[in-house]
Amino acid sequence: MSNTDQCQRFLFADVDVRGEIVNLTDSYQQTVGNHEYPAVVKEQLGEFLAASVLLASGIKYEGRLVLQVRGDGELSLIMAECTSEGEIRGIARFEEPPASDKFSELTGQGVLTITVDSRRSEPYQGVVQLSEESLGKSLEGYFEQSEQLQSWFLFAVDGQKACGIMLQQLPANKQTTEERADTWQHLMVLAKTLTQQELLDLPAEELLHRLFHQEQVSLFEPKEFVYRCSCSRERTAQALVSIGKEEVDSIIAEHGAVNVACEFCGTEYQFDASEANLLLNPENNTVH
Repeated sequence: MSNTDQCQRFLFADVDVRGEIVNLTDSYQQTVGNHEYPAVVKEQLGEFLAASVLLASGIKYEGRLVLQVRGDGELSLIMAECTSEGEIRGIARFEEPPASDKFSELTGQGVLTITVDSRRSEPYQGVVQLSEESLGKSLEGYFEQSEQLQSWFLFAVDGQKACGIMLQQLPANKQTTEERADTWQHLMVLAKTLTQQELLDLPAEELLHRLFHQEQVSLFEPKEFVYRCSCSRERTAQALVSIGKEEVDSIIAEHGAVNVACEFCGTEYQFDASEANLLLNPENNTVH
């Protein structure tokens, strides 16, 4: 495949199950390359990026989907964002480099929040308690709790790329309750033979043949994704206004200017005294 960052949907014939496969290389490397993250943080952030794409690819919306955990573990925040235009970014925060690679230690007692911030309607937010095992188990619990749909996730991150696969029941349509249960159990037996290395190495078509060659599976055209930060000088200026004149004046008095760096991509925006004065006193047409 020519593009290194894409997600492909697949459907099983005559049964109520769908799936998605995501592979992220450039966008993953750009996301983690903006910070000096330890390896365990890069791995977790890669899973969150892959998960945000899997979730966003399965819904129709115009806006952004945000997947995040705030907890009391070694990571105070881990977040990934995917827009309907296929733009992704993410970030992790911590005070000290994590000493553990266990999901429960990294996230602590936190909750998983999924927010769909649509441009055409009010934002939707779903919250579920974290599983101690993994992000995948937490997402499975979320869909079982919120939509009563069985789901399965597997992620694999190797420092160069972040990959993920999802299987999920569709709302009942083609099958009876008993048939749905039998189908899901059968597909899970096959899906759980997949290794993380295979997920990293195999193209989508080959992966599906490896798992489900006895099933009728339709693989759709891939959707492409790119890393892109939504920061701008205008948004940063708005943030300065929200800080307030007193604090901005104090910073300028000490440093001569205000320098603000985007926490996602590291881009730095500088505002000198004249610019800050115009921002904080828009009624002034002339700077004295």
